[in-house]
Amino acid sequence: MVRGRPPQTRRTGANVTNSDNDWWRDAVVYQVYPRSFADADGDGTGDLRGVRDRLGYLGRLGVDAIWLSPFYTSPLHDGGYDVADYRDVDPRFGTLADFDALVADAHALGIRVIVDLVPNHTSCEHPWFREALRGIGRDRYIFRDSATGGPPNDWESIFGGPAWTQVEDGQWYLHLFDPTQPDLNWEHPEVRAEFRDILRFWLDRGVDGFRVDVAHGMVKAHGLPDVGPKEGRQAEMLGDETVPYFDQDGVHEIYREWRPILDSYPGGRMAVAEAWVSSPARLARYIGPDELHQAFNFDFLLAGFDAKSFREVIDKSLTEARIVGAPTTWVLSNHDVKRHVTRYGSLARARAATLLMLALPGSAYLYQGEELGLPEVLDLPDELREDPAFRRTGDSRDGCRVPLPWSGTAAGGFGFGPPGSAPPWLPQPESWAALTVEAQDRDPGSTLNLYRRALRIRREHPALGGGTLTWLASPEEVLALQRDPGLAVVVNTGEQAVALADLGLAGRVLLASEALDDEGVVPPDTTVWVQL
Repeated sequence: MVRGRPPQTRRTGANVTNSDNDWWRDAVVYQVYPRSFADADGDGTGDLRGVRDRLGYLGRLGVDAIWLSPFYTSPLHDGGYDVADYRDVDPRFGTLADFDALVADAHALGIRVIVDLVPNHTSCEHPWFREALRGIGRDRYIFRDSATGGPPNDWESIFGGPAWTQVEDGQWYLHLFDPTQPDLNWEHPEVRAEFRDILRFWLDRGVDGFRVDVAHGMVKAHGLPDVGPKEGRQAEMLGDETVPYFDQDGVHEIYREWRPILDSYPGGRMAVAEAWVSSPARLARYIGPDELHQAFNFDFLLAGFDAKSFREVIDKSLTEARIVGAPTTWVLSNHDVKRHVTRYGSLARARAATLLMLALPGSAYLYQGEELGLPEVLDLPDELREDPAFRRTGDSRDGCRVPLPWSGTAAGGFGFGPPGSAPPWLPQPESWAALTVEAQDRDPGSTLNLYRRALRIRREHPALGGGTLTWLASPEEVLALQRDPGLAVVVNTGEQAVALADLGLAGRVLLASEALDDEGVVPPDTTVWVQL
């Protein structure tokens, strides 16, 4: 079993004053979706040995930590976010020994390891729920009778349709997501004790932190009142606190129970919330010395590719961060949203947005494959899609979960196991043959090498990571900001090139998201970092 202190922080910039316990404040974290990252045994499914074998790639990329999406025992009705055993590895992904070896090797390379925690619901195959179906321990979940013969209230699933399913004896159970994911009852002391123990189990194995899935949803309003005449899923997904199953005050009691556990382990163990809430002020409530360390900034992910939208989100986020004394956590893509190449409409815009994100104060989370410039796969055959939301609403997240292309042709580029390896569990488009790691590794202008250069500069430059941000005067469609000491960032979201001299900037371009015909001119859809 892996124990002891996590790796020391590797950041060297003079602007960084974080202790080893505060490594997360300006870390770059890389999300690994294990099923689609790397396949070590050639069965078409990614696994923990595949992740371990590719740690050198991640070290060369320059990330400070990896976040592993669920690898626990699961029927995979929802990509592993339906957990049947929180203390074991699904055989399709490996063993606990594989996990321990991965953590040890990652720490040896100075890479920390964050794992997903899924506390809102379990799998329908979890032993507790199987007992509940037999009438044992139902109060660990949310079962209700119905006076009308239909669902007990008007709540709808995030994946579409009623949030209730009836069992054989006539009662109904709540599931905010798929029927295979019954919601736990967080008013039950046994549920709270179980997850405190789960935290300790993985902390004892050496993990450095947790990403808390649906961090805003575990506590439901007392009495389970009807939602009423809401517009539906849009309000719910934005975490409107008036929706009685999102962002209820009681979730903060849970996190105040967890924080002392995290603090009792050495080396700065942390937790980051996936919290969809209605405002930065609501999000800030999840962060603090007695609750969680970070919360994803989804407002930044939802911003349009224009200077006004970016600036409004950045200003609001930094203001709220100062109030709670914790850094903002920036993100552009993850396993639940369309890749930002596709959302922004071009690779050039995606590269420009990435350089903006990596220049902002705070930490940044990258999603596997964005360093290759992968677009969303929009034309997967319906019969191959596995997202449960697709079956209920027609919406699908499968397109951002297509396995990574490592080498060779697109069709055979995922696995690197023995000859005759099975094809990836989701097919890679032929166009990805030009986007493989192998192809981009030797191309100095590739997106992969842009990320490598950006992360190296971010690690070494004294202005990046922590610190403050000052806006500079600029045209309406241009963002210009200064990071002290000695770095300016210019983002051109307009249709006309802009000269650095016209912005009052004179210096050497350290990095540009696109090749510059003239070092002193920033083309449209381009970000530059300028050494002043």
